[in-house]
Amino acid sequence: MSNSIKTWIYLFILTVIIMLLGQSLGGRQGLLIAFILALSLNFVSYFFSDKIVLRAYGARPVEGVDPYGLQDLVTSLANKAGIPKPQVYIIPSETPNAFATGRNPQHAAVAATEGILKLLTREEMEGVLAHELSHVQDRDTLIMAVAATLGTVVMYLASFFRWAAIFGSRDNDRENFVAELFLAILAPIAATLIQLAISRSREFIADTHGAELTGNPQALASALWKIHNYAQAIPMAASPATAHMFIINPLYGGGISSLFSTHPPVEDRIKKLIGRTL
Repeated sequence: MSNSIKTWIYLFILTVIIMLLGQSLGGRQGLLIAFILALSLNFVSYFFSDKIVLRAYGARPVEGVDPYGLQDLVTSLANKAGIPKPQVYIIPSETPNAFATGRNPQHAAVAATEGILKLLTREEMEGVLAHELSHVQDRDTLIMAVAATLGTVVMYLASFFRWAAIFGSRDNDRENFVAELFLAILAPIAATLIQLAISRSREFIADTHGAELTGNPQALASALWKIHNYAQAIPMAASPATAHMFIINPLYGGGISSLFSTHPPVEDRIKKLIGRTL
């Protein structure tokens, strides 16, 4: 099954969870209020998150002298992809990483750390930028905003239901009440896992499209491996709320914690790109 199909299946499951919780609450009014509130929060996030995240990481626009040739690389790849050239930023961090942000191709930005510019070859950097431009081209910011909206609705509905359980009375239908309360507890966990699964699927897709854009999957695979290894040695002070934006998750963890990772394992990404691990 393709990762694109998986993404829409995950979004459908999130919608079903919302419907089940709404039915459990026993009314449309609570569902409507929760949906409007979640939509409002994510509207603000969708239109202003790019400015917020760039400012949070101290990103500065590339202007004038460009010793790394970042502007030329982004311009060339954007022309090849058939999208407007995004604004280009550099993040003052020695940890190698990069991300794309912006609500659509007309309002996009690409940011790279000083560390990644020093670490990678030109071909590897081109692979990283192609990956990020693929996120822009595929409107992954929009997809993640939709997933976040649905996930937030689930959180609100589950919270409403738990408070109703504490202050209300459902003794006349105790068996159904216990089942519905169980759903209200599990739903937020399921919503979080689904959002993370969507993020991982979009990373695989961006890897594939980025490699197609450059015609050099080996360079992207090599870049992922280098970033992964160096980023562990030089940790980045990143927020969990923005971890999904980076090409490599700046927050690490193994074992069961990988289930809660915004990114697939690097080894799996490399294997999909070149058919083997490095």
